[in-house]
Amino acid sequence: MSQITLEQANAIIAGAFAKGREAGFKPLSVAVVDAGGHLISFQRGDGASFARAQIATGKAAGALSLGVSSRKVGDMAVERPWFIGAFASSAPHPVIPAAGGVIVVDGSGAFIGAVGVTGETSDNDEIAALAGIAAAGLAAQG
Repeated sequence: MSQITLEQANAIIAGAFAKGREAGFKPLSVAVVDAGGHLISFQRGDGASFARAQIATGKAAGALSLGVSSRKVGDMAVERPWFIGAFASSAPHPVIPAAGGVIVVDGSGAFIGAVGVTGETSDNDEIAALAGIAAAGLAAQG
């Protein structure tokens, strides 16, 4: 498998929303991007604020751009704020350094895309992203 399909992207989103409902999360928004950071699918939950598309996409594409989860990008921002600030200002896609962006891999560990979730705490966003990936029968970067 070399890329996430639209069907898989929508299954990820459905799985993330299901986890959010089950856990009683605030309204979520979920973006799924391909390995190049290009948007495949996005849905904004009822009641979610208007800027969620940019945040969710920034978590997903930002993770891919540095090859680590957006949680780790957030850690990098604390350790080296000048680097992440400079990178984010020149990156081809938004970079949001907060948990909720998770890279999706194929069986060999190659990146096939990423998921970005926003709307709850960053920790809960990441929980929903992981649940969505699992619901679609895919794997997250280890």
